[in-house]
Amino acid sequence: MAVGGDRRVRTAYARRVLTPVRPDALDDVTLAALRTRLAELGYTVDGVTALLGDRAYAALQRNETVPGLLATAAGGPLAGLVRLWLLQRPVGIEEVRAALAEGYDALLAAGVLAETGEAGAPGTMVVALVDLRPYADDGPDGGRDLWVLSDLTPGLDGRPTRLTSDHVLGISPASTSLVQQAVREPVRRALDLGTGCGVQALHLAQHADEVVATDVTPRALTLAALTARLNGVAVDVRDGGFFAPVRGERFDLIVTNPPFVISPPTAEDRLLVYRDSGVPGDGAVERIVREAAAYLTPGGWCQVLANWEIRADEPWDERLDGWLADTGLAAWVVQREVLDPVQYVELWLKDSGDHPTTGGDVTSYEERAASWLAWLDERGVVGIGFGWLNLRRPGPGEPTPRRLEQWHHDVEQPVAPEVAAWWRRESWLARTDDATLLATVLTRPVDVVQETHGEPGAADPETIVLRQQRGMRRARTADTVLAGLAGAADGELSVGAILGALAHLLDRDAAELVGEYLPQVRDLVAERYLDPPGAAPLTPRG
Repeated sequence: MAVGGDRRVRTAYARRVLTPVRPDALDDVTLAALRTRLAELGYTVDGVTALLGDRAYAALQRNETVPGLLATAAGGPLAGLVRLWLLQRPVGIEEVRAALAEGYDALLAAGVLAETGEAGAPGTMVVALVDLRPYADDGPDGGRDLWVLSDLTPGLDGRPTRLTSDHVLGISPASTSLVQQAVREPVRRALDLGTGCGVQALHLAQHADEVVATDVTPRALTLAALTARLNGVAVDVRDGGFFAPVRGERFDLIVTNPPFVISPPTAEDRLLVYRDSGVPGDGAVERIVREAAAYLTPGGWCQVLANWEIRADEPWDERLDGWLADTGLAAWVVQREVLDPVQYVELWLKDSGDHPTTGGDVTSYEERAASWLAWLDERGVVGIGFGWLNLRRPGPGEPTPRRLEQWHHDVEQPVAPEVAAWWRRESWLARTDDATLLATVLTRPVDVVQETHGEPGAADPETIVLRQQRGMRRARTADTVLAGLAGAADGELSVGAILGALAHLLDRDAAELVGEYLPQVRDLVAERYLDPPGAAPLTPRG
């Protein structure tokens, strides 16, 4: 999603010229009729999944189309649209016309579709120039059928693909991860910074009165605006990099999946704007973090999905904490994954089609990979972190807690409720002194269980583990006191009463035990092993 860079990226040489999209050919009446028609035909996530079946649908997620071709061999309107857009195969003109009705001519005029051969001649086929993909928002009201316009998915069935500089990425694992991360509470104004195909804006429009979406590439702005209009969603689409298009404005929620790839200075003919900011290293992400506070209302969130450098001479969390130092923002940063530089370079050269396995020239690949790795070495980069940055501008008198942690294990999605709960817990802890905490009745969440490990038949376990089955799915070792505290936290006794009883049972001095364990009680609350009064209960699994 293109959020940074400058005007030079707009004129970067395109290795393969994309067909212009003409949005004026699609008025709102036509788009509304198309939306209705797609739903009637079952060109939805549920409809496509049912048509393809589990095997073909899973294969398509891996960019393999042969099982999908077999599943759609019987034909029909829905099968034709799946072949046209999802499998990127030519489909007979009469079949497409019948499926899309009056929407066909408009999509043709808009440059979304094209006819092969001589117009109207027998055997004329239709091909997709732009992807139109079903998408689902599994919201609290049962979800909605949506459709997203983007450039065609590259690399189907391993076909060599060289992306253009202004390629507009479709729905990706990164974009869906950000969707799951974003706090879904009603807000007045929301900003999708670097909108790309516009999928974040679709979600924001469900709980924000006003949505602004920005990007630096005209093609992304065009497709994002069309995506919004196709779904009947109002989005204010603006041109410009970083926060320039919203200078002087404030938002209750900012979400961004910026062009975060950490790469050396790139020639204009190699720049991929959806992933390359033109700013060295992780400077684009750092800039967003340092500038976000000026664009947030009190209590507002800025949520970022990004990469960052891990350097040999500085722990990653200290480096990112330095970005936050003068911002006044509260922050919960989670490093979800770490790649070594070799893996990282291989990943992104495959992404751009420059790796030999994706159609790239061997000599060119070797030169680019060597240059990239040498550049990372010069910067002292020993790894690249990937994860979430959840930044919150405190209101008057509110605390500014910061938690930077590494958690590589599986989590329950969406993780957004955990983000909102993190702030509420940290805020509660900040205004709760030790005396009040001792007098408080805490409750163990229903998903927290105790595991014991040791020799069969042994009187005492060697290890006790408290484990969450929901949310972040954390696990931590506990001694007898902490395990006893968690076990007794059933909403009846205060922390002080439980620790006093444990001191008596273990023949410990009560004051000494309280002094040792009260900080750990705070940790248990912060990490959701224990709930403070009024904590939101876990929602049932969907």
